Amino acid sequence: MRCGAKCFLVEMEINGEKLIESVIARTPVEARKTIRIEYGAMAEILKVKEEKK
Repeated sequence: MRCGAKCFLVEMEINGEKLIESVIARTPVEARKTIRIEYGAMAEILKVKEEKK
């Protein structure tokens, strides 16, 4: 884990199926970027929020 990293919950829709995945990133923008790299353009990101512990 990098300095300043947090855990974000990303809600996305792929092929009509909703998924929620946990991503470790510094900002919500970086979390979106990670999802786009992993799933490609077919993943429609609906919501990104910080996971509270």
